[in-house]
Amino acid sequence: MDINLQHKNALVSGSSKGIGRAIAIELALLGANVTLVARDIDRLAMVLGELDRSKGQQHDFMVADFTNSHDLHRKVTGLASEKPIHILINNTGGPPGGPILEADPAAFLVAFHSHLICNQLLVQAVVKGMIQEGYGRIINIISTSVKQPLENLGVSNTIRAAVANWSKTLANELASYGITVNNILPGATHTDRLQDIVISKAKKTDRSIHEVMDEMKAEIPVGRFAAPAEIAAAAGFLASPAAAYITGINLPVDGGRTKSL
Repeated sequence: MDINLQHKNALVSGSSKGIGRAIAIELALLGANVTLVARDIDRLAMVLGELDRSKGQQHDFMVADFTNSHDLHRKVTGLASEKPIHILINNTGGPPGGPILEADPAAFLVAFHSHLICNQLLVQAVVKGMIQEGYGRIINIISTSVKQPLENLGVSNTIRAAVANWSKTLANELASYGITVNNILPGATHTDRLQDIVISKAKKTDRSIHEVMDEMKAEIPVGRFAAPAEIAAAAGFLASPAAAYITGINLPVDGGRTKSL
């Protein structure tokens, strides 16, 4: 099975921590040259030092804020003019939790902009190079809420579904160019985002953090949370030549928690 990513250039957004960081590390281990993208320059510098270079890989990072789409698009367009981007990982932190009825309408617009609009701008910036290279992998890190809406995540459920439909449409448009577009749907994963959700739920239900975590784990058939590296392993495969015939899918990596097919 060919999962060698040598001579491939990857752009990984949200890569200063969590799942994005784990994906950047995995792609580098497979031989890719990785460009990290996030807001925190200190964290980016730390992750840059963690990336494998044993195959002669050359890595760098870009400081960009997904709330400033104009600046993001300008920077990524500049990068894509210097080198082709073969692998694009769209990964942005989820919107704040809460019941959908209580959500401020502006929260939907903010989330739509930082997720779908920024994804669109990034794709438009890199897709010409993918077409010229005859190789492209666009991987969107979304959520299992695409298949089964999650309680108390009203805004996130709504926007994630929009991104999934955008992705499926894009997959059909780009398939003939040798470009695949797929979504990874992480389940409960050991990240800062999960910690925030647990703490919020514990406060609202007047329970301990351990009680909430045990309850969440009981809903997962494998009985535990995922490690970010387990999500990254799926991304590494989908980014590889071995996954050339897989496009337009939603892949749950959730320990079996999602009940729908």
